[in-house]
Amino acid sequence: MTASASIERLLDPAADYVRNGVFVAVVGPSGAGKDTIIDYARMVLKDEPGFHFVRRVVTRPSSVDAEDHDTLSEAEFSKALQSGAFSHQWEAHGLCYGLPKSVHDEIRLGAVAIANVSRGIVPKLRATYANFAVVHITASHEVLAKRLAARGRESADEIQRRLMRAGANPCDPLDAIMIDNSGDVAKAGGEFVALLRKMAVKAAISEQV
Repeated sequence: MTASASIERLLDPAADYVRNGVFVAVVGPSGAGKDTIIDYARMVLKDEPGFHFVRRVVTRPSSVDAEDHDTLSEAEFSKALQSGAFSHQWEAHGLCYGLPKSVHDEIRLGAVAIANVSRGIVPKLRATYANFAVVHITASHEVLAKRLAARGRESADEIQRRLMRAGANPCDPLDAIMIDNSGDVAKAGGEFVALLRKMAVKAAISEQV
């Protein structure tokens, strides 16, 4: 937790934070394999209760992305936003992203909720959930370049801009848990699964307090 977040909670101990479970925010540059690592964990933990892998809403057809998400047009997304359908929303790369309001319910029930998010939304997430962790998935510059080119979605200039944004950024959470996904997915995925299981223990303890 950052110093500012700690001070905020001390000043307002009765604040209506969403409690009991843990929100795990997964951040990292394009091409680092965030969705791959999340999918790996989803498969490993599919028979273990208490883990909720958040399905995002994106204004992009799922057929052009590795991520299995819900798709809305910009007009539909705007309507859903106005109706209060999202717990959090942000914009990136010309697209709109949203996390369903049901995430709050999962956390209140004691679940570990996992979502791929923009690092710019991390402060708002941190201010929402009593138990919060950030996992930063990264990879070497060379690996990022190869993966972005293999996706075939962007021009060389667009890939270069993404690689430039992959460097150190003022928005990077200082307390993020780093996982390098440059090599074997099973190694990085195993680290992520171990972390989520630790978060599940934290959630169980939190419910008892």
